[in-house]
Amino acid sequence: MKKTIFYYGQLLKIGLSTTVVFSAVAGFFLGIEVFSLSTLIYLIVGGFLVTGCANSFNQILEREYDKLMERTAVRPLPKENLSILHATIFSLTIGIFGIYLLNLINPQGSFFGLMSKSGAFGLLSVVIYVFGYTPLKRFSPLSITVGAIPGAIPFLLGFVAATDDFALAAGLLFAIQFFWQYPHFIAIVWIQEESYKKAGFNMMFGGKKGKFAASIAIITSVVMIAISIAPYFYEIPNLNLSIYGAIIILMLGIWFTLKSIKLYTDCEDSSAKKLMLSSFAYLPLMQIVYVLDRYFIH
Repeated sequence: MKKTIFYYGQLLKIGLSTTVVFSAVAGFFLGIEVFSLSTLIYLIVGGFLVTGCANSFNQILEREYDKLMERTAVRPLPKENLSILHATIFSLTIGIFGIYLLNLINPQGSFFGLMSKSGAFGLLSVVIYVFGYTPLKRFSPLSITVGAIPGAIPFLLGFVAATDDFALAAGLLFAIQFFWQYPHFIAIVWIQEESYKKAGFNMMFGGKKGKFAASIAIITSVVMIAISIAPYFYEIPNLNLSIYGAIIILMLGIWFTLKSIKLYTDCEDSSAKKLMLSSFAYLPLMQIVYVLDRYFIH
């Protein structure tokens, strides 16, 4: 029984799903005017299940390719620890329940009377991830761009859940996380290039690791910095940033961008690994600064 639970946990990618939910919660606390515990619970549980659903279907579709990579060969489907039928039923169940919970958030502000904004964004993230990003990984590096859309939705989703408004502030939060994913994924693909090629994935800009891919990481990092400090310079409803918050976020962004520049200058795997690790640190730190700035400085 414990092993079975562990296998389903592998399908969910609990660590990844938790970091996604963290972004959604950060967006929620940036948007709230009146705290609602029920909304926060729906967001956390629903967001976790929807993310787990996308991760599970990704593994179902890529089970044969996962066998070819050392990193993924230990997953439950390549190892045949779970059947495809059981994995599919599990994925559908948690996906439907997750979207149902998200749909309970501000149901009065629905799209065409069908779904709440939160439920719609949850569904959209699964559809793009499973039917866009996952199959495109084998054909084009544009998969990173497509995958960056559902990857950026959580920060936006949390804000929309709190405000029931898809406004400029929500779009800005989406854009920050969208551009962050380019250096993040470039670093991951760089490190795993041989494994990805062995499995037939085509995800590296320029066809191979080199200065072109590293330059994309630099450019998108700079764009991300500009967007992230914009709330200090412009009056954005529901999203403000003090001079202190702006300076800290700017410093974090420069630190992160320097990792991309280092990769460009030496094109070493060690620099790609440092960029990857810094990307894991940068995103939650930036989001924490945003939240602390709102509650303790403004």
